[in-house]
Amino acid sequence: MDDKLNVNETGNDKMTTVCWDMKSEIIAEHTDNDPLQLALEEAAALLQRGDIVAFPTETVYGLGANARMTEAVEAVFRAKGRPSDNPLIVHIADVKQLDEMVVSVDNTSRRLMEAFWPGPLTLVLPVKPDVLSPRVTAGLDTVAIRMPDHPIALRLIARANCPVAAPSANRSGRPSPTLASHVLEDLEGHIAGIVDGGATGVGVESTVVQVQPNGSVLVLRPGGITLEQLRNVAGVDIVTDPGITAAPHGENQAPRSPGMKYTHYAPKGKLTLVQGDSPSGVADLITSHLKEATSRGEKTGLLVFDEHVNLYCGSVVSSLQSMGSLSHLETAAHRLYAILRQMDDEDVTFILSETCPEEGLGAAVMNRLQKAAGMAVIQLNS
Repeated sequence: MDDKLNVNETGNDKMTTVCWDMKSEIIAEHTDNDPLQLALEEAAALLQRGDIVAFPTETVYGLGANARMTEAVEAVFRAKGRPSDNPLIVHIADVKQLDEMVVSVDNTSRRLMEAFWPGPLTLVLPVKPDVLSPRVTAGLDTVAIRMPDHPIALRLIARANCPVAAPSANRSGRPSPTLASHVLEDLEGHIAGIVDGGATGVGVESTVVQVQPNGSVLVLRPGGITLEQLRNVAGVDIVTDPGITAAPHGENQAPRSPGMKYTHYAPKGKLTLVQGDSPSGVADLITSHLKEATSRGEKTGLLVFDEHVNLYCGSVVSSLQSMGSLSHLETAAHRLYAILRQMDDEDVTFILSETCPEEGLGAAVMNRLQKAAGMAVIQLNS
């Protein structure tokens, strides 16, 4: 059996879709009129029998398991090295699937579904007993559910005919995967297959919300749907969980949503954020720290925004990466994880990053940067 992944492409405008087994043998490669259908049928069969399969969504690649099968869900935790008290998000392809899983859906949640499903919004709802594996909910009386806005994901879930529990398809704590190659890098030999759908779109995970008893909407994790979008649709108060902007939740406190308790999205090198009101002052401070790191033998990396690249022309840095423009933070959301993984590929050991305003999609970008940095921030004195 050949352990190397070899893909033979034919045709000019097709998508190559590959699944492979635990030893990386290619088990499906289709270039017919519908290049996805046979591979999706095979991936769905794997899910139905309790295997785990990675697939693309509009946010990042997910690692899917049949949410009803505890053995399959446990395989996800093992493959990722994920803490067992971290709940999983269940993905569905049809709103009718909610009736099987949740006790009720309040009116505010329904308005949010109508506006943002399919899309990068996850709703935490009261779960029916004994319909999902208890490992999915981490013992809570709620379940996080979303409908992804990606044709491959929707077709796979519908074909599998089961709710699919799917965290990001990476080793726990690592930057989330936005390419199939990222999944392979982290999980080859630990999962049954990958459906390659090319690069994902949004780049950061879904926004997670829960409607509170008082009618307000609590944001447990910022993501692809902004607070402003939520406020415009919900027509109620939007509040954020303190865990979004503070250190990860305590050891004995069960997180209600993925991304709340543990350090996430981290590169192998040490990442620190540098924050201040003056771009030139931040640049001077960053340049000073880069010089110190270089002098002690570190390989350095720097994440900046387009508007400030010229401020670092004289800096000595091994890898300077732009996250895009501050006026178009969707670019930063799309690029962030790929940049962090590139830093790993380049063996960068010391990384500094500029910050952005926590408005709109900036809230999600900053949340991911803060978690990736383990909340390490150097503050420029006024």
